[in-house]
Amino acid sequence: FLRYVDDLAHGNLGNSLATGQPVVTEIVSRLPASAELTLFGLIVSVLIAIPLGILAAVKQGSWIDHTCRVVATAGVSLPVFFTGLLLVYVFYFLLGWAPAPLGRLDVFSSAPPQVTGFYLIDSLIAGDFQTFRAALSQLILPGATLAIFSIAPIARMTRASMLAVLASDYVRTARASGLSAYTVIITYAFRNAMLPVITTLGMVFSFLLGANVLVEKVFAWPGIGSFAVEALIASDFAPVQGFVLTMAVLYVMLNLLIDISYGIIDPRARLEA
Repeated sequence: FLRYVDDLAHGNLGNSLATGQPVVTEIVSRLPASAELTLFGLIVSVLIAIPLGILAAVKQGSWIDHTCRVVATAGVSLPVFFTGLLLVYVFYFLLGWAPAPLGRLDVFSSAPPQVTGFYLIDSLIAGDFQTFRAALSQLILPGATLAIFSIAPIARMTRASMLAVLASDYVRTARASGLSAYTVIITYAFRNAMLPVITTLGMVFSFLLGANVLVEKVFAWPGIGSFAVEALIASDFAPVQGFVLTMAVLYVMLNLLIDISYGIIDPRARLEA
């Protein structure tokens, strides 16, 4: 163990028995693929879940509210690997709208010059819009799979937090002062309801890091999740240890960013600190 800690302090995570490459090299080369997929799914879910949660709170008891509950229940109930296989079956096999789930690019496209490791960003930097469209088309189905999984907790927390804030005295005072509905809901209510939502985003991101492993296997995505699964099957322990350590570091860094964002969103958090 002491030898392992000493190697870890020098950035040495060992070598993979399957590939013969250092684990650090494998993780660094595969991490951008996993990060791009996870962030894409999280951004899509936020763009859908937060407006849906706000509308469900404002229109409590309406069809929008019931739709939010149905979406949240379905998203929590469906396993990510089943959702991914279902999307592949419908949109690739039956309809033919999506490309084959064979990784980050199809066989007719080549990777853009590496700058960030994110194919969408690197292709835009290189001005290669054909590669950008190819990378985006490959990213839609796995990103949608993660988004469906993460919409539920974000929408439910947004709705619950907004309902609590909308019933507060200062919101009623703002409405009585003649402010517009948009100003009351977005400026006063949603800003004060954001802290629980931000906390939920951190939890959802950690869930996505775990769900990403199954999604990568379904869509043959060359990320660190599929790398860890292949290493686990082959009893290649060094990559598995490196994967767990990398996920732990990402989780701690994410929680640090969330704590910092509290003070940016709510000045009261800075005063309490």
